[in-house]
Amino acid sequence: MRHAIPAVLSLILALVAAPALVAQPAAPAAASSTATAASGPSQPVPVPQPSDKAMQYYRSGNMLWVVETLWGFAVPALLLFSGFSARMRDAARKVGRNWFFTLVVYGLLFTLVTFVLDLPLAWYQDFVRQHAYGLSDQTAGKWWSDAFTGLAIGCIAAALTLWLPYLLLRWSPRRWWLYTGLAAIPLIVVVLIVTPIWIAPRFNKFGPMKDKALESQILALADRAGIEGSRVYEVDKSVDTKTVNAYVTGVFGTKRIVLWDTTLHRLDKPEVLYVMGHEMGHYVLGHVPQLVALASLLVVFGLWVIHRTAGGLIARYRDRFGFVQLSDVASLPLIALLFSLVTFVLSPALLAFTRHTEHEADRFGLEITRDNHDCATAFVKLQEQNLSNPRPGLLYKLWRSDHPPLGERIDFCNEYRPWEKGEPLKYGDLIRPPKG
Repeated sequence: MRHAIPAVLSLILALVAAPALVAQPAAPAAASSTATAASGPSQPVPVPQPSDKAMQYYRSGNMLWVVETLWGFAVPALLLFSGFSARMRDAARKVGRNWFFTLVVYGLLFTLVTFVLDLPLAWYQDFVRQHAYGLSDQTAGKWWSDAFTGLAIGCIAAALTLWLPYLLLRWSPRRWWLYTGLAAIPLIVVVLIVTPIWIAPRFNKFGPMKDKALESQILALADRAGIEGSRVYEVDKSVDTKTVNAYVTGVFGTKRIVLWDTTLHRLDKPEVLYVMGHEMGHYVLGHVPQLVALASLLVVFGLWVIHRTAGGLIARYRDRFGFVQLSDVASLPLIALLFSLVTFVLSPALLAFTRHTEHEADRFGLEITRDNHDCATAFVKLQEQNLSNPRPGLLYKLWRSDHPPLGERIDFCNEYRPWEKGEPLKYGDLIRPPKG
């Protein structure tokens, strides 16, 4: 469960995890859209009007986002201003005795307490609401198993990483923010390496693709994209969700192409190939290194803001906080709160960048497949199955949307055809011609 992972690590995972084609849960695949069925391969695919249920899901999701955002600020503020963080530090000192183990014990207590406080909202958002809208068949047992697995991962992450910023705070009070930000870069790379081989398999089963003919087509597409030495995995996500998703992930020896079994069940083969062309675009266009750099800059900037503002807050509220220096581990909720505020303020810019990368991946997918119709019909199915609003409001786009709205993506699939006009492809030099 994402709430069990410390704030900075959660941000890193969100920014640099392999960009997904869609980020919202998908509803059961029924019959294809009538608009899709009515359009031929040479005809534009119309954007369907969202259903009443989809609009209800959209509006309630906006309200839930507001609640979740406020709750994300409220939890660290509560721990901080109530003095509970200082009491957790005192307990950690009694158990840990020395500086390092005090940090470890406090990190475990902080992770456990925030897990418990976040649990009701997480249960409603990720289980109750998804079942109420018909978006999941996950059992309660599986949800709880995943939640406690996430808690264990969060505890391990806290034990392994929490000591570093506090050591640097003691060693260099004036430059700790810069050194910590630089140290985050190899941490992000490690996260990219270990996530596909150690973390993701803790939640779902990964295995070889069952459809060997489609696997061969995907590998041939990967070869055309210059992605060599990859392996294709099919992951059993239908036990959790009806979401449709696929991604290319990993670096060095962990590079892999991953397809959720729900994607294979709900999309036609040409649509799956477009989806894979999109995901390969992320890899070929260097979006993962770009997001690593963005995450690193965000960490450095966020820590600099904390360095500049935390001292004044501590001086003013020291009696309520129960500590007098940022280097005191009891300051962790203050660091988390300030970092969350920085991230919130910068969200429109961060999301604009991720929407740009998604748009360029859409372009790459079209250029490597030249399949406008199946591109558009894939997005139509995603809209209908995900209960999505294809043209959300401006505030939603600015503050919540890490992908372009589906209506814009369908329009782009219909319109982008430079090969038909004799125009050069933007990424033509990165795409090899088909063999034979």
